[in-house]
Amino acid sequence: MLVRIKQTRPHDLLMYLMAVCWVIPLAWVLMTAFRPKNMALSAHWTWHFTLDNFNAVWSAAPFPTYYWNTILIVVCIFAIQMLSATMAAFAFSRVKFWGSSLVFLLFTVQIMIPADVLVFPNYVVLKELSLLDTKLGIMIPYFASAFGIFLLRQTFMTIPSELDEAAVMEGASKWRIMWTIYFPLAKPAYVAFGLVSVSYHWNNFLWPLIVTNSVNNRPLTVGLAIFAQSFETGAQWSEVSAATLLVIAPLILGFFIFQRQFIDSFMQSGIK
Repeated sequence: MLVRIKQTRPHDLLMYLMAVCWVIPLAWVLMTAFRPKNMALSAHWTWHFTLDNFNAVWSAAPFPTYYWNTILIVVCIFAIQMLSATMAAFAFSRVKFWGSSLVFLLFTVQIMIPADVLVFPNYVVLKELSLLDTKLGIMIPYFASAFGIFLLRQTFMTIPSELDEAAVMEGASKWRIMWTIYFPLAKPAYVAFGLVSVSYHWNNFLWPLIVTNSVNNRPLTVGLAIFAQSFETGAQWSEVSAATLLVIAPLILGFFIFQRQFIDSFMQSGIK
């Protein structure tokens, strides 16, 4: 009997190396967050762990307010993106109108434009609308997503048009066709887009930093940066690590819980 030995391919080694590079800083933050302050940067292993760092962080900064602001911003942005992207994608894929290809091309070009490039014009517009230092001001520039429109449009194009014809014969309007046929069938694409949107806006830092000035409107990322700069005697690594873990914990927990759905949604949606 011949025993077939599985050889490790070079790209597998690269994948494992990248995984290790990703895990090392996460493991360091996790370990430092539970260590006493006097052993934060010690290279020696110890079984002495504490929750005092989390208690100090939670009482030193208004993290409950930061959490509420972040959750509200992320949920509202994704809800409006889903609505606007669905309608636009349906129009581009199933509604025939003059110049549709050109308009869709203009939408897809926006994917190549970094959001940071539009910081100044967006700031000027919000200033004219008196929306600076508001949650709505943080959300408005992201209500439309070129990536979401492109992803959903490509998914809608794979749905047989015979379903539209059958629904029209039953007297269904385009609005009903869109939400009763296309929306349920494109669930993997919505899951993939939701993961991208939520993770991006949960970690968004530059735009909220520029727009907000008050605690009542700051998200977690801005609050974490201000908290880390509040130490007059240098960074307290145990407390900074504990605060960082509080910020990233929901995303990590969500990834581990929905890991299978995360991978399946991207594979079925065709995202490479």
